[in-house]
Amino acid sequence: MIERSHLRILREIDRQGSLTAAARALHLTQSALSHKITRLEQLLGTPLWQKEGRGLKLTQAGDYLQQQANRLLPQLERVDERLLQFARGERGALNIGMECHPCYQWLLKVVDPFLARWPGVDVDVTQKFQFGGMAALFNHDIDLLVTPDPIVREGIHFEPVFPYEQVLVVSRDSTLAGLKRVTPEQVAAQILYTYPVAIERLDIFQQFLLPASCLPRKHKVLEATEMMLQMVAAGRGVTTLPLWLVEEYAETLPITPVRLGDGGIHKHIHLGVREADLDDRHTRAFIEIAGETTLV
Repeated sequence: MIERSHLRILREIDRQGSLTAAARALHLTQSALSHKITRLEQLLGTPLWQKEGRGLKLTQAGDYLQQQANRLLPQLERVDERLLQFARGERGALNIGMECHPCYQWLLKVVDPFLARWPGVDVDVTQKFQFGGMAALFNHDIDLLVTPDPIVREGIHFEPVFPYEQVLVVSRDSTLAGLKRVTPEQVAAQILYTYPVAIERLDIFQQFLLPASCLPRKHKVLEATEMMLQMVAAGRGVTTLPLWLVEEYAETLPITPVRLGDGGIHKHIHLGVREADLDDRHTRAFIEIAGETTLV
């Protein structure tokens, strides 16, 4: 029954102090304003004003409604402004899922300029080792999926945004450190550290060791990149990471990269997005910035 225009009338009368001034502020004639008030009282079944001498005084119902007008209208106006910002693309949220765990540092270099360009848009990142990225994308739990291993599915578009080489990481004191490349048999003699990801999704197994019918001497899982590299630096084993990340950590840790095989393992970071959302301005902006972001 109550419309926003009704609340505006009561607020303006309170602000202006008279019907005449309120009508002027609302761009109405006084008779039109009086008619609206009478119609509202009829709808409510109770008077909002009563005569007091030559003026009007709010009834108990009128006083209550005026208080609510002063409370609710600013909130509704903020809603209007927020929705207008959404319409202009000035506000929103971008939910990103990560299936490339060592790529987090790269992602931060993309997020920083994105936030600067879109100050009203929030970014949230889901980074879990048992994270089902494709399911989350289909279920609209995330807007973008960062992955090195895109899975072709109808309705999903994958954009390659950053190439990198996956390398073996060894201690500088290791006998492997002086090699230009390693064979599967040489890696099989090592303790191998990986993230807690299924072997079916680990390139070191699927593209290097298993095709040569090799397995590492021991396979250990660690969640933290820094801890894996500390173990490698201490000569406790080896791991595989993107070359750019190894070069970054090699500035402070005694580690060095070695190519896996003659040709190496070359990958791309891909951004997966629902095809229906490809025209979303925030999604397009993020993909554009990602494609321009290098780590050299």
